[in-house]
Amino acid sequence: MSENKPLTKLSTLGEFGLIRHLTQDIKLKNSSSMKGVGDDAAVLDYKDKKVLVSTDMLIEGVHFDLAYAPLKHLGYKAVATNVSDICAMNGTAKQITVSLAISNRFSLEAVEELYEGIYLACDQYGVDLVGGDTTSSKTGMCISITVLGEADDEEITYRNTAKENNLICVSGDLGAAYMGLQLLEREKVVFQENQSSQPDFSGYEYILERQLKPEARQDIVRLLKEKGIKPTAMMDVSDGLSSEVLHICHDSGLGCKIYEDKLPIDYQTYKMAEELNMNATVCALSGGEDYELLFTAPLEDFEKLSAMEGISIIGHTCAKSEGYNLITKDGNSFELKAQGWVNFNPDNQQ
Repeated sequence: MSENKPLTKLSTLGEFGLIRHLTQDIKLKNSSSMKGVGDDAAVLDYKDKKVLVSTDMLIEGVHFDLAYAPLKHLGYKAVATNVSDICAMNGTAKQITVSLAISNRFSLEAVEELYEGIYLACDQYGVDLVGGDTTSSKTGMCISITVLGEADDEEITYRNTAKENNLICVSGDLGAAYMGLQLLEREKVVFQENQSSQPDFSGYEYILERQLKPEARQDIVRLLKEKGIKPTAMMDVSDGLSSEVLHICHDSGLGCKIYEDKLPIDYQTYKMAEELNMNATVCALSGGEDYELLFTAPLEDFEKLSAMEGISIIGHTCAKSEGYNLITKDGNSFELKAQGWVNFNPDNQQ
């Protein structure tokens, strides 16, 4: 936004004026969106489909830091992370509602920038913004998004339906978002100590994008359906791979074996980990915010999955009595533990 243009105080619009300003150009994309913004409730018609609903909240100072998170990217990320939850159920996102709490330090132009990202994500994922709420905050910004999606009953995939001797697979690569966060935090400290310094992110564009602008893997959901593969269980990787694997195993009453040499890790992730004296495998297992899809699949789909670009087979399920195991590159076995993001942990406060 222009530095010379005077900023507009939100108080000049009021709550309903702000809502009208932000939503006046909405055009609905989905036939199930009968009535969107502008009444006391949205009206949706799903006919014979099952409705999927998920809600996520992002709190300033806990989930994002505006010292380095551009508002447009933040708006996009808020939508993408919610759409990812519908992908993790093997469904298709159709509508979102956006609730926003903001303090007086934000101008109209700042909120417009946030909504630019929200609308960009809506276009990217084919979803309609059909409602929400705005309110004032004394402490900063809070974004709460509810996403609604649809799926045929037989297509919905849960966490607790994995079977023994299933393949364990993951899309994309792991640990990049976490390393992007570490890079941003490092540069923030440098800037606080010397505000004339300028960060140099050259060579690390990929991990920065994975942190600031993650993507929901709708493409993987479509690809699996095209190939005739129905996951037996699925989750998105938001809190770290090891945490999500253990969720599926616990809920399904199974054990697992994950192979270190099968974990997909990007070169920039390795490079950043080395620069920060961190272990790339630990970052891949525990970093979180990758928003890739973790799923189990029948053993007979091995050849199909092996030939699919963007999907890695990283292990298999086993009897619960065999435990949860990480098999290292040198063949040793260690207990797989969840060490990713934990809400209400004092260490997870920015």
